[in-house]
Amino acid sequence: MADTELGLLGARQRGNWIRLRTMILLRWFAVIGQLSAIVIAQRLYNLQLELGLCYLAVGISVVGNLVAIFIFPENKRLSEGENFLMVMFDLLQLCFLLFLTGGLHNPFSLLVLGPVTVSAAVLSLRSTVILGATALFLVSAMVEYHMPLRTDEGFVLRIPDIFVYGQWVAIVIAVVFISVYSRRITREMHSMSDALAATQMALARAQKLNDLGGVVAAAAHELGTPLATIKLTSSELAEELEGDQREDALLIREQADRCRDILRGMGRAGKDDLHMRQAPLIEVIREAAEPHQDRGKEIVIESGPGPGGGYNQPLILRRPEIIHGLRNLVQNAVDFARTTVWIEAMWTDDLVSIRILDDGRGFPPHLLGRMGDPFMRRRRSDADRRQRPEYEGMGLGLFIAKTLLERSGAELGFANGSDPFSPMHNAGERRGAIVEVAWPRSKVVAESHPPGKPMGENRLIEI
Repeated sequence: MADTELGLLGARQRGNWIRLRTMILLRWFAVIGQLSAIVIAQRLYNLQLELGLCYLAVGISVVGNLVAIFIFPENKRLSEGENFLMVMFDLLQLCFLLFLTGGLHNPFSLLVLGPVTVSAAVLSLRSTVILGATALFLVSAMVEYHMPLRTDEGFVLRIPDIFVYGQWVAIVIAVVFISVYSRRITREMHSMSDALAATQMALARAQKLNDLGGVVAAAAHELGTPLATIKLTSSELAEELEGDQREDALLIREQADRCRDILRGMGRAGKDDLHMRQAPLIEVIREAAEPHQDRGKEIVIESGPGPGGGYNQPLILRRPEIIHGLRNLVQNAVDFARTTVWIEAMWTDDLVSIRILDDGRGFPPHLLGRMGDPFMRRRRSDADRRQRPEYEGMGLGLFIAKTLLERSGAELGFANGSDPFSPMHNAGERRGAIVEVAWPRSKVVAESHPPGKPMGENRLIEI
């Protein structure tokens, strides 16, 4: 559930990512542009503007920036509400300037798209809808209500009505399209960022467990000699002492034996292959599938050489991303299988592949091309909850598996053994979902690393 919580936490806190300093800097650029446009329109083109009101609108932005600079720290992060109010202020201030300078007859009316685009990229859907609706209302109102642009001679500068209408249609379409487009792209980026963070967390957790096994085994090995010495010394003391002192020496020896048994158990928990770099292919598959063996579904593991493959199964690298990725694929198969999951391992001179099949319904056909995308979840029905009461995934499982396995050099393929909408087939038939993982042999097989002799179980010196 940590991956799920990470995704939800990222979604909730994303509204606090924007710094006040960033918004202040953008507003300074807007102020400079507005002042430049006013000065050029008056001095170069001799347009008659309501300079008092224009400078008042720009001055409000300047005052707002100065207040924000002196009151708040530079590293302040804006909340969702604060971001919304700042963007709404910029939209209203811009529309007021456009009202004073010709409305939609002003070519700068396209700048209304700026605040709406910012809203779609960083704010919630509710805030984006409110800002978009406000922008559309103000743009529509400026078609009829605005102060005209006049020259020195008193001529009104205006474009034909058909072009005004075209300008209005273009702005409306742009507001809707750019809002939807920006929000969609931003959501994809955020989903990918959250999913990659969850993947890194899962891999780090697997690596820590892997390292812990090696530490346990090493500790059991290193403590063996001092415990043996304690046991030997206590035995010699027990032979020389009498009475209560002899009982104390025997107690020391008994506790040394107890420590030996504890360390033996620790040695088994952190057995050699946890800190070795390679293991037979089937053993790696068994290790990946082990947590799901007792979930009410039968897991059948089959293996054999492919065309040109040797009889002996290869030793593959025991990398955490391989084990964790396969474990997620097995979990998904067990979640959706009716009774049985099959894991087929095959190797050749050039390739090592693993296929995971089940006897469930299979993948939805319309999602086959998107398998492995993050946060690809639909709302669960009551039937789904009854069928899989323990399942609370967010679509991250397959994404994590795909990302980790591709990092190890694998290629993944997703398919169905039959049409998911056809009548339900008999249990035990391999006609559900099919996931194939294939590595080039050079990427995963540990043939270039001499296996050496296995060390066996850690033991204490027997006295």
